Amino acid sequence: MAMVVKNNMSAKNTLNELNRNEKARTKNQKNLSTGMKINGADDDASGYAISEKMQTQIRSLSQDLDNTQTAMSMLKVAEGGVQSTVDILSTLKEKVINAANDTNTDEDRAIIQKELDQAVSQIDENANVMYNGKIVLDGSHNNEVKPATYTVLANENLDPSTTSSDLITDLKDSSGRSLGILEDSKIEFSYVKQGKTYTTTLDPVDTWSLTDMFAESLDPEGFPPSSNDMNLAFDNVIGVDRTGTNVMTVNGNSALLFRAAESGVDGQIAGLTINVVNKDGTVNQTANAVLNDFREAIRAENESPDNALTFQIGTKANQSVKIGFSDMRGTALGLRTDDGTTLSISTQEKANAAINVLELAIGKALAVQTNIGSVENRMNFTAANITTASENTQATESIIRDADMAKEMTAYTKNNVLVQASQSMLAQANQSSSSVLSLLQ
Repeated sequence: MAMVVKNNMSAKNTLNELNRNEKARTKNQKNLSTGMKINGADDDASGYAISEKMQTQIRSLSQDLDNTQTAMSMLKVAEGGVQSTVDILSTLKEKVINAANDTNTDEDRAIIQKELDQAVSQIDENANVMYNGKIVLDGSHNNEVKPATYTVLANENLDPSTTSSDLITDLKDSSGRSLGILEDSKIEFSYVKQGKTYTTTLDPVDTWSLTDMFAESLDPEGFPPSSNDMNLAFDNVIGVDRTGTNVMTVNGNSALLFRAAESGVDGQIAGLTINVVNKDGTVNQTANAVLNDFREAIRAENESPDNALTFQIGTKANQSVKIGFSDMRGTALGLRTDDGTTLSISTQEKANAAINVLELAIGKALAVQTNIGSVENRMNFTAANITTASENTQATESIIRDADMAKEMTAYTKNNVLVQASQSMLAQANQSSSSVLSLLQ
């Protein structure tokens, strides 16, 4: 190798190696200090992009979990309000059953009426329960109801061939057996609308039909029902629900239907009671068991837009859960009229009719509670799913971006030794040029 002084190639090569080793050591130090092997796009462009996308996903999932938990808190508030209403209704049914007992005087019933009035006021308070400024159970956050629905009370325990014009004495159960209602029997029929109890007493039954029984009903002032109160029908199509879909009977057979002729809460039928009494004064339990087995197949609700609450539980648009709360105020439950008049239990007959009103009100409340509980249960699964997704996404992001500290420390030690070696060799390379001077002496 020639001895030159202008270009010290050994020193240049050694310097390049020193710089390379120094750069590698610096990168190792950075990785060790941050705990990540990808600190910027220059470290791994594709890995950095994937990692950043996963970081966004992780943060979004964390917000989803927060949303789910706050939604569950809101549902707990609603559930508490409904549970309080259910408890009150259960107590009221107990009180009304007591009021229907003739060991009580009308003065005793008046005392129970005061308790009933206060309890219904508390039900209204429960409906106005709030979460974060939102009133939850007053019907303002209901699902879409279009058109307004009609109350339909359905009884599927009568012979499918029955019609509303049939004589009462000809009525049979679903097995074709006679109900044993004789011409000399007596029937006490009542229903409640807008807080008024309409009653009929057919004594004797004679040749009255089901339609006649309804038409002869009178309100407390002695007036017959309006033509817009209620219609009788015998059909397998119960009516139309809040989505405009036909509701069919459970077994597909025709059922005795008491349909409110006026839609919405104002036209709802809050309860219906039929009592068959034999000529000797004994109660026809067989007939009563069949004729009083009405269920509220369709609940009366006012027309309303879709004001249901939406809980965003996903990282994409419209990954959500919706829930609507039906009106839980006393008026919507059939316990109070718009003018504030509470269901009357002033007489034995009215108290007896009120029993089924309370029964239907409990059914409405339990339907809302079931809806809330099912969404709560779903939210529990949603929270668990979000937590699992977040953990697994975090694990994947860790594989891509996190540094293997042992590996990085090993590389740092190696590069540190190489830096020191390069520095030493650079000093030796610089010394080699000075040896040329000995030739010039």
